[in-house]
Amino acid sequence: MKLSLISLFALCLLASGCSKKQDPANAAEKAVVSGSHIKLPVDSPQLARIQTQAASVEQVPQQELVLPAKIEADPTKVSHIALPVSGRIRQVLVALGDNVRQGQPVLTVDSPDAATAMSAYRQAQSNIAVSKALLAKADADLTRAKDLFAHGAAAEKDVFAADAVRVQSEQALVQAEASFEEAGKRLSVLGIQPGSVINQYITIRSSVTGKVTEINAVGGELRNDTSTPFLTVADLSTVWVSADVPEDQVRFVRVGSPVSITINSFPGEVFAAKVMRIGDTEDPQTRTIKVRAFLPNPQGRFRPDMFASIRAQQGAVELPTIPRSAVLESEGRITVFVERAKGDYEQVPVQFGWQGQDRVAVVSGIHAGDRVVVSGGMLLRGY
Repeated sequence: MKLSLISLFALCLLASGCSKKQDPANAAEKAVVSGSHIKLPVDSPQLARIQTQAASVEQVPQQELVLPAKIEADPTKVSHIALPVSGRIRQVLVALGDNVRQGQPVLTVDSPDAATAMSAYRQAQSNIAVSKALLAKADADLTRAKDLFAHGAAAEKDVFAADAVRVQSEQALVQAEASFEEAGKRLSVLGIQPGSVINQYITIRSSVTGKVTEINAVGGELRNDTSTPFLTVADLSTVWVSADVPEDQVRFVRVGSPVSITINSFPGEVFAAKVMRIGDTEDPQTRTIKVRAFLPNPQGRFRPDMFASIRAQQGAVELPTIPRSAVLESEGRITVFVERAKGDYEQVPVQFGWQGQDRVAVVSGIHAGDRVVVSGGMLLRGY
């Protein structure tokens, strides 16, 4: 019993000693909050988690228009390829997403119109030869009739008749040549060489260089519709970025003016573009006007229907700017922490002007040279 009392007393003394040793540490951790000021002891380990950066003066846009946008293919560089004749599709030679060159075969079709077109070409070619022979005979007959008439061996009416035959033969040759030219153009449309063997096979070729964006054909399919495209090829070396601009903000945009493009698929990157088109009419439902910017796409990174943003800037002004990481938002209130002295931080409400990807311009609340907390703001707000 005596030993137990001694052990209990020793434990109490040990606990009391540990408690007294922890008090200074707790005191060092204690922060003093006074209004919007938060003061941490200069030896607090929490200070290592707080980083600051000085606000710097920069020239920023006086006004900036930011609009949601979308990537579009340039409609002047999109080719919708349809069958020139009806027939049965033999084979589709490309796949969706393939890059094709101008003149590259994309599809073969079996069509009796091909044989008909070649036959018409050869018939027209033959008609020219016949017409030339008839014209030569008519020239000879006319010469003979004139000679006989000059020697009194033929009547004048025979000369007139021979001349009429010659004129008819000459016009027949003109018609034969026109038919031959038309038949040749028909072969060119079908992609058939004039000297080819007569058969029913036609090879359809791409009319532009670009990427296959749509296919609506299957091998073995019978197609009678020659107006509906079976293949779409788009040249995406340049694309358009289109946005709907509210009517009260369209004054900020001019044809030829530079704009900045950000694309959701490529965060942190900004691309330079130029306004190429401003719509002539306004959408009566949304009260907006369509604006399109020209964006080079040499590597093919930008694809139609990607979401993007257009930034149009006007004027310039010098304002203090701070990193976006310094900004704290809570219940509609925007603030930053400013370091007044080592361990002394003040939460200050601010008002923004221009806002970029990584930095924002401050109209009121801080001045150039003020050191703002860029890392650890949430820690301070927790006190």
